[in-house]
Amino acid sequence: MENHFSYTLFVRPIRTKPEFGAIYLRVNSNGQRAACSLHRRIRVIDWDNNLSQLLPGTPDSQVLNNYLTKVKADILRIHQRFLFGDKQFSAQDIIDSYSGKEKLKTIKNQKMVLQIFQDHNDKVDRLVGKDFAAGTAERYRTAKKHVEEYIKKEYKTSDIPVKDVNHKFITGFEYYLKTERNCAHNSAIKYITNFKKIIRIAFTNEWISRDPFQNWKGKLKVVDREFLTEGELQALISKEIKNERLSLVKDIFTFSCFTGLCYADVKKLSEKEVVVGFDGKRWIKTNRTKTKTRSSIPILPTAEAILEKYSEHPEVSEKQLIPILSNQKMNAYIKEIADICGINKNLTFHLARHTFATTVTLSNGVPIESVSKMLGHKNLQTTQHYAKILDRKISDDMAILRERLSAKNF
Repeated sequence: MENHFSYTLFVRPIRTKPEFGAIYLRVNSNGQRAACSLHRRIRVIDWDNNLSQLLPGTPDSQVLNNYLTKVKADILRIHQRFLFGDKQFSAQDIIDSYSGKEKLKTIKNQKMVLQIFQDHNDKVDRLVGKDFAAGTAERYRTAKKHVEEYIKKEYKTSDIPVKDVNHKFITGFEYYLKTERNCAHNSAIKYITNFKKIIRIAFTNEWISRDPFQNWKGKLKVVDREFLTEGELQALISKEIKNERLSLVKDIFTFSCFTGLCYADVKKLSEKEVVVGFDGKRWIKTNRTKTKTRSSIPILPTAEAILEKYSEHPEVSEKQLIPILSNQKMNAYIKEIADICGINKNLTFHLARHTFATTVTLSNGVPIESVSKMLGHKNLQTTQHYAKILDRKISDDMAILRERLSAKNF
């Protein structure tokens, strides 16, 4: 980058005391000029205009001239930094860098962690029901709250520049979640993964020069997923509940047990997503709220009966086939229903999806590939995590093996 550059030190007389003057630095760069005071006062007669320094032998000349030599070196260094950069610069930029204004501008314009997080969460909130489920938005809000509290505790400030996030910050945050917040391993990893998205936004927008997550390895531990056994599912279905609201919740939970739909997908289920398939039977064909993948689910008789039961419900319309409550209320009532039915498990709405994958489908011989398609999973590995093979299915498979081995005299 070609640049015509020069600088000079000069004395500007003080208006009220013209025998004294203030030393100034002036920079010329590509025809532009800029100047700033060095905040040093001298007698005008002590200044050497040719050498741009104090005359030898004048008071404090050695100390001040050493300072001015350093100023000249600093200006040359700053000019070199700009010259080898990839951006256009002016004489004022050089002066601002020397006087510290460049740093103040940088601090003012730099992106802050919680600011980016909040901007992201605001966008997610506006896209709930379109691109994101309400539960996803809530998890991002909780993740931001954890990051905010960690910054306050560890850094004693309300926010930090995103460029200051490093590997130490990330591992410290993980430790904080597991100790101070008492999060289980998988919960902590999920919150950190939420935060990782915010850092990726900063990296993609070039607000940071490197990704601090590059060497962080956060792996979820495989856990056994709870589900209703066949006996528990029968107990739920056969139990008569007189309370209208509890009865509604029981039916919706049962509907999920026989369709595999999660809460968000049950809530958005519309008339246009229920179609007649190639086999003449009714199917649910919907895009999952969470992953946008396609789920194709033949409607089983139990689920069909529930749709029919609520077809005339005042809250049912073309856009909403199930009169569902909020996820929080659903989970509270489901726990109450578990007590009524004598089911000693921590029931949540999502447990119905696990029940569909295991008790309703896999344990009855439905191939895992078909279950994966109905659940709308992107890969078979995800289905294998969801669908724990029941002892009965293993027993049935081994019985077939015994017969084959017996026929071969093994």
